[in-house]
Amino acid sequence: MGTIKTLNELKDKTKQERKQMIAIANAADTGILQAVKMALEDGLCRFKLFGDKNKMEKDAAELGFVMDQWPSEELIIEHTEQIDEAAVAAVRSVSSKEADILMKGDIATKNILKAALNKEYGLRTGKILSHVALFEIPNQERLIFLTDAAMNIAPDLQQKAEIINNAVQIAQGIGVEVPKVAAITPVEVVNQAMPSTIDAAVLTQMQRRNQIKGCIIDGPLAFDNAVSITAANQKGIDSEVAGHADILLASSIEAGNALYKSFVYYAQAKVAAVISGAKVPIILTSRADTAENKLYSISLALVSSKSF
Repeated sequence: MGTIKTLNELKDKTKQERKQMIAIANAADTGILQAVKMALEDGLCRFKLFGDKNKMEKDAAELGFVMDQWPSEELIIEHTEQIDEAAVAAVRSVSSKEADILMKGDIATKNILKAALNKEYGLRTGKILSHVALFEIPNQERLIFLTDAAMNIAPDLQQKAEIINNAVQIAQGIGVEVPKVAAITPVEVVNQAMPSTIDAAVLTQMQRRNQIKGCIIDGPLAFDNAVSITAANQKGIDSEVAGHADILLASSIEAGNALYKSFVYYAQAKVAAVISGAKVPIILTSRADTAENKLYSISLALVSSKSF
Protein backbone atom coordinates (compact mmCIF):
# COMPACT_ATOMS: atom_id res chain seq x y z
CA MET A 1 0.00 0.00 0.00
CA GLY A 2 2.05 2.91 -1.27
CA THR A 3 5.15 3.58 0.80
CA ILE A 4 3.43 4.06 4.17
CA LYS A 5 3.54 0.76 6.03
CA THR A 6 2.93 1.87 9.62
CA LEU A 7 0.79 4.48 11.34
CA ASN A 8 3.94 6.01 12.81
CA GLU A 9 5.13 6.62 9.24
CA LEU A 10 1.80 8.34 8.60
CA LYS A 11 2.39 10.54 11.65
CA ASP A 12 5.91 11.36 10.42
CA LYS A 13 4.46 12.38 7.05
CA THR A 14 2.19 14.81 8.90
CA LYS A 15 5.23 16.61 10.30
CA GLN A 16 6.42 17.39 6.77
CA GLU A 17 3.26 19.29 5.86
CA ARG A 18 1.65 22.63 6.69
CA LYS A 19 0.45 22.92 10.28
CA GLN A 20 -3.32 22.87 9.97
CA MET A 21 -5.85 23.95 12.59
CA ILE A 22 -8.17 21.35 14.12
CA ALA A 23 -11.40 22.52 15.80
CA ILE A 24 -12.54 20.19 18.59
CA ALA A 25 -16.16 20.19 19.73
CA ASN A 26 -16.20 19.86 23.53
CA ALA A 27 -12.54 19.14 24.21
CA ALA A 28 -13.13 18.86 27.99
CA ASP A 29 -12.10 15.21 28.16
CA THR A 30 -8.84 13.69 29.40
CA GLY A 31 -8.52 11.26 26.47
CA ILE A 32 -8.96 14.05 23.92
CA LEU A 33 -6.62 16.40 25.76
CA GLN A 34 -3.96 13.70 26.00
CA ALA A 35 -4.06 13.35 22.22
CA VAL A 36 -3.93 17.16 21.83
CA LYS A 37 -0.89 17.31 24.12
CA MET A 38 0.88 14.59 22.15
CA ALA A 39 0.08 16.25 18.81
CA LEU A 40 1.36 19.63 19.99
CA GLU A 41 4.55 18.10 21.38
CA ASP A 42 5.11 16.29 18.07
CA GLY A 43 4.46 19.50 16.15
CA LEU A 44 1.72 17.93 14.02
CA CYS A 45 -0.87 20.70 13.95
CA ARG A 46 -2.62 23.53 15.79
CA PHE A 47 -5.84 23.37 17.81
CA LYS A 48 -8.91 25.41 18.62
CA LEU A 49 -10.64 23.85 21.62
CA PHE A 50 -14.32 24.53 22.31
CA GLY A 51 -16.01 23.67 25.60
CA ASP A 52 -16.01 24.40 29.32
CA LYS A 53 -12.69 26.17 29.87
CA ASN A 54 -12.58 25.44 33.59
CA LYS A 55 -13.10 21.71 33.05
CA MET A 56 -10.55 21.67 30.24
CA GLU A 57 -7.95 23.27 32.50
CA LYS A 58 -8.77 20.85 35.33
CA ASP A 59 -8.53 17.81 33.06
CA ALA A 60 -5.34 19.11 31.46
CA ALA A 61 -3.74 19.62 34.89
CA GLU A 62 -4.30 15.93 35.67
CA LEU A 63 -2.23 15.11 32.57
CA GLY A 64 0.54 17.59 33.31
CA PHE A 65 -0.61 19.52 30.27
CA VAL A 66 0.07 23.22 30.91
CA MET A 67 -2.10 24.75 28.22
CA ASP A 68 -1.09 28.36 28.73
CA GLN A 69 2.53 27.53 27.87
CA TRP A 70 1.51 27.20 24.24
CA PRO A 71 1.36 30.37 22.10
CA SER A 72 -2.04 31.42 20.78
CA GLU A 73 -1.08 30.53 17.22
CA GLU A 74 -0.67 26.91 18.38
CA LEU A 75 -3.53 26.53 20.86
CA ILE A 76 -6.73 28.56 21.23
CA ILE A 77 -9.36 27.89 23.90
CA GLU A 78 -12.92 29.08 23.28
CA HIS A 79 -15.24 28.80 26.29
CA THR A 80 -18.78 27.60 25.64
CA GLU A 81 -21.47 27.00 28.24
CA GLN A 82 -23.31 24.12 26.56
CA ILE A 83 -22.08 21.03 24.70
CA ASP A 84 -24.28 21.71 21.66
CA GLU A 85 -22.94 25.25 21.60
CA ALA A 86 -19.43 23.83 21.38
CA ALA A 87 -20.44 21.72 18.38
CA VAL A 88 -21.96 24.68 16.53
CA ALA A 89 -18.96 26.90 17.29
CA ALA A 90 -16.47 24.26 16.15
CA VAL A 91 -18.35 23.63 12.89
CA ARG A 92 -18.69 27.36 12.23
CA SER A 93 -14.94 27.81 12.71
CA VAL A 94 -14.29 25.22 10.00
CA SER A 95 -16.94 26.50 7.59
CA SER A 96 -15.51 30.04 7.95
CA LYS A 97 -12.00 28.61 7.31
CA GLU A 98 -10.68 29.67 10.71
CA ALA A 99 -9.96 25.96 11.16
CA ASP A 100 -9.20 23.23 8.63
CA ILE A 101 -10.53 20.01 10.20
CA LEU A 102 -13.35 19.12 12.61
CA MET A 103 -12.89 16.71 15.52
CA LYS A 104 -15.41 15.15 17.89
CA GLY A 105 -14.65 15.62 21.57
CA ASP A 106 -16.81 14.52 24.51
CA ILE A 107 -20.07 14.84 22.63
CA ALA A 108 -22.60 12.44 21.15
CA THR A 109 -21.92 11.60 17.52
CA LYS A 110 -25.45 12.57 16.48
CA ASN A 111 -24.99 16.05 18.00
CA ILE A 112 -21.77 16.87 16.18
CA LEU A 113 -23.14 15.48 12.92
CA LYS A 114 -26.30 17.54 13.32
CA ALA A 115 -24.13 20.67 13.45
CA ALA A 116 -21.86 19.46 10.64
CA LEU A 117 -24.88 18.89 8.36
CA ASN A 118 -26.60 22.19 9.12
CA LYS A 119 -27.77 23.76 5.85
CA GLU A 120 -26.74 27.28 6.87
CA TYR A 121 -23.21 26.87 8.25
CA GLY A 122 -22.45 23.15 8.00
CA LEU A 123 -19.99 21.12 5.97
CA ARG A 124 -22.30 19.11 3.72
CA THR A 125 -21.36 18.46 0.09
CA GLY A 126 -24.38 16.45 -1.03
CA LYS A 127 -22.40 13.23 -0.74
CA ILE A 128 -23.08 10.47 1.76
CA LEU A 129 -20.96 10.55 4.93
CA SER A 130 -19.10 7.34 5.71
CA HIS A 131 -16.58 6.01 8.21
CA VAL A 132 -13.12 5.12 6.92
CA ALA A 133 -10.72 3.27 9.22
CA LEU A 134 -7.05 2.52 8.56
CA PHE A 135 -5.48 -0.41 10.43
CA GLU A 136 -1.95 -1.44 11.26
CA ILE A 137 -2.31 -5.13 12.09
CA PRO A 138 0.58 -7.05 13.71
CA ASN A 139 2.42 -9.47 11.40
CA GLN A 140 0.91 -7.87 8.28
CA GLU A 141 3.12 -6.17 5.71
CA ARG A 142 0.74 -3.37 4.80
CA LEU A 143 -1.88 -1.04 6.21
CA ILE A 144 -5.46 -1.76 5.25
CA PHE A 145 -8.64 0.35 5.11
CA LEU A 146 -12.08 -0.78 6.25
CA THR A 147 -15.37 0.94 5.43
CA ASP A 148 -18.11 1.45 6.67
CA ALA A 149 -18.06 0.30 10.29
CA ALA A 150 -19.91 3.13 12.00
CA MET A 151 -22.22 5.28 9.87
CA ASN A 152 -24.39 3.55 7.26
CA ILE A 153 -26.46 0.66 8.58
CA ALA A 154 -27.56 -1.18 5.43
CA PRO A 155 -26.25 0.71 2.40
CA ASP A 156 -27.88 0.04 -0.96
CA LEU A 157 -25.92 -0.33 -4.19
CA GLN A 158 -25.63 3.40 -4.91
CA GLN A 159 -24.66 4.15 -1.32
CA LYS A 160 -21.97 1.48 -1.48
CA ALA A 161 -20.58 3.15 -4.59
CA GLU A 162 -20.42 6.47 -2.72
CA ILE A 163 -18.83 4.78 0.31
CA ILE A 164 -16.14 3.41 -2.02
CA ASN A 165 -15.58 6.89 -3.47
CA ASN A 166 -15.17 8.33 0.02
CA ALA A 167 -12.64 5.67 1.00
CA VAL A 168 -10.73 6.10 -2.26
CA GLN A 169 -10.52 9.83 -1.55
CA ILE A 170 -8.86 9.14 1.81
CA ALA A 171 -6.54 6.47 0.37
CA GLN A 172 -5.41 8.74 -2.45
CA GLY A 173 -4.88 11.51 0.09
CA ILE A 174 -2.21 9.46 1.83
CA GLY A 175 -0.54 8.40 -1.40
CA VAL A 176 -2.32 5.25 -2.63
CA GLU A 177 -2.90 6.34 -6.21
CA VAL A 178 -5.12 3.47 -7.40
CA PRO A 179 -6.35 1.55 -4.35
CA LYS A 180 -7.58 -2.02 -4.70
CA VAL A 181 -11.07 -2.45 -3.24
CA ALA A 182 -12.42 -5.82 -2.13
CA ALA A 183 -16.21 -6.03 -1.79
CA ILE A 184 -16.44 -8.41 1.16
CA THR A 185 -19.23 -10.99 1.38
CA PRO A 186 -19.57 -14.39 3.09
CA VAL A 187 -18.58 -16.22 -0.12
CA GLU A 188 -16.64 -15.44 -3.27
CA VAL A 189 -19.33 -16.45 -5.77
CA VAL A 190 -22.59 -14.74 -6.72
CA ASN A 191 -25.46 -16.28 -4.80
CA GLN A 192 -29.01 -15.01 -5.31
CA ALA A 193 -29.82 -15.87 -1.71
CA MET A 194 -27.12 -13.40 -0.59
CA PRO A 195 -27.91 -9.93 -1.98
CA SER A 196 -24.49 -8.66 -0.86
CA THR A 197 -22.82 -10.91 -3.45
CA ILE A 198 -24.96 -9.41 -6.22
CA ASP A 199 -24.09 -5.87 -5.11
CA ALA A 200 -20.40 -6.82 -5.06
CA ALA A 201 -20.54 -8.15 -8.61
CA VAL A 202 -22.38 -5.05 -9.85
CA LEU A 203 -19.88 -2.72 -8.16
CA THR A 204 -17.07 -4.62 -9.88
CA GLN A 205 -18.74 -4.14 -13.24
CA MET A 206 -19.45 -0.46 -12.52
CA GLN A 207 -15.74 0.13 -11.94
CA ARG A 208 -14.82 -1.73 -15.13
CA ARG A 209 -17.20 0.54 -17.05
CA ASN A 210 -15.67 3.62 -15.38
CA GLN A 211 -18.79 4.42 -13.37
CA ILE A 212 -16.60 4.25 -10.26
CA LYS A 213 -13.19 5.81 -10.86
CA GLY A 214 -9.78 5.95 -9.26
CA CYS A 215 -9.65 2.39 -7.99
CA ILE A 216 -9.82 -1.30 -8.91
CA ILE A 217 -12.79 -3.21 -7.47
CA ASP A 218 -13.33 -6.95 -7.26
CA GLY A 219 -16.10 -8.90 -5.63
CA PRO A 220 -17.69 -10.83 -4.29
CA LEU A 221 -14.64 -11.83 -2.25
CA ALA A 222 -14.69 -13.57 1.11
CA PHE A 223 -12.47 -12.01 3.76
CA ASP A 224 -9.81 -14.72 3.54
CA ASN A 225 -9.22 -14.45 -0.18
CA ALA A 226 -9.37 -10.65 -0.07
CA VAL A 227 -6.41 -10.42 2.32
CA SER A 228 -4.50 -13.68 1.73
CA ILE A 229 -2.92 -14.53 -1.61
CA THR A 230 -2.54 -18.11 -0.38
CA ALA A 231 -6.29 -18.40 0.23
CA ALA A 232 -7.02 -16.79 -3.14
CA ASN A 233 -4.71 -19.22 -4.94
CA GLN A 234 -6.19 -22.22 -3.15
CA LYS A 235 -9.63 -21.21 -4.44
CA GLY A 236 -8.37 -20.51 -7.94
CA ILE A 237 -9.22 -16.80 -7.84
CA ASP A 238 -7.36 -14.81 -10.50
CA SER A 239 -7.69 -11.16 -9.54
CA GLU A 240 -5.63 -8.01 -9.12
CA VAL A 241 -7.40 -7.42 -5.81
CA ALA A 242 -7.55 -10.85 -4.17
CA GLY A 243 -4.78 -11.13 -1.60
CA HIS A 244 -3.76 -7.51 -2.20
CA ALA A 245 -6.73 -5.44 -1.04
CA ASP A 246 -6.07 -1.90 0.17
CA ILE A 247 -9.72 -1.24 1.05
CA LEU A 248 -12.23 -3.70 2.49
CA LEU A 249 -15.82 -2.73 1.73
CA ALA A 250 -18.16 -4.25 4.32
CA SER A 251 -21.62 -5.26 3.14
CA SER A 252 -23.33 -3.78 6.23
CA ILE A 253 -22.56 -1.99 9.46
CA GLU A 254 -22.89 -5.29 11.35
CA ALA A 255 -20.12 -6.88 9.29
CA GLY A 256 -17.94 -3.78 9.32
CA ASN A 257 -18.29 -3.11 13.03
CA ALA A 258 -17.57 -6.72 14.00
CA LEU A 259 -14.49 -6.77 11.76
CA TYR A 260 -13.29 -3.42 13.14
CA LYS A 261 -13.53 -4.58 16.75
CA SER A 262 -12.01 -7.96 15.94
CA PHE A 263 -8.96 -6.21 14.49
CA VAL A 264 -8.60 -4.01 17.58
CA TYR A 265 -9.40 -6.45 20.39
CA TYR A 266 -8.26 -9.81 19.00
CA ALA A 267 -5.48 -8.79 16.62
CA GLN A 268 -4.25 -5.84 18.76
CA ALA A 269 -4.36 -3.60 15.72
CA LYS A 270 -3.62 0.10 15.84
CA VAL A 271 -6.22 2.22 14.08
CA ALA A 272 -6.88 5.66 12.63
CA ALA A 273 -10.37 6.68 11.55
CA VAL A 274 -12.16 9.62 9.95
CA ILE A 275 -15.51 10.49 8.40
CA SER A 276 -15.31 11.21 4.68
CA GLY A 277 -17.89 12.86 2.44
CA ALA A 278 -18.00 16.33 4.03
CA LYS A 279 -16.06 19.42 2.94
CA VAL A 280 -13.22 18.39 5.27
CA PRO A 281 -12.27 15.21 7.13
CA ILE A 282 -14.14 14.78 10.42
CA ILE A 283 -12.23 12.99 13.18
CA LEU A 284 -14.75 10.84 15.00
CA THR A 285 -13.04 8.84 17.72
CA SER A 286 -14.55 6.73 20.49
CA ARG A 287 -14.02 7.17 24.22
CA ALA A 288 -12.63 3.61 24.17
CA ASP A 289 -9.90 4.61 21.71
CA THR A 290 -6.43 5.01 23.17
CA ALA A 291 -4.74 8.41 23.06
CA GLU A 292 -2.31 6.85 20.58
CA ASN A 293 -5.14 5.85 18.24
CA LYS A 294 -6.68 9.32 18.58
CA LEU A 295 -3.31 10.73 17.54
CA TYR A 296 -3.20 8.42 14.54
CA SER A 297 -6.72 9.56 13.56
CA ILE A 298 -5.51 13.15 13.72
CA SER A 299 -2.59 12.21 11.47
CA LEU A 300 -4.87 10.48 8.96
CA ALA A 301 -7.14 13.52 8.77
CA LEU A 302 -4.23 15.92 8.34
CA VAL A 303 -2.49 13.94 5.60
CA SER A 304 -5.64 13.03 3.67
CA SER A 305 -7.16 16.52 3.84
CA LYS A 306 -5.35 17.61 0.68
CA SER A 307 -7.65 15.31 -1.33
CA PHE A 308 -10.79 17.22 -0.16
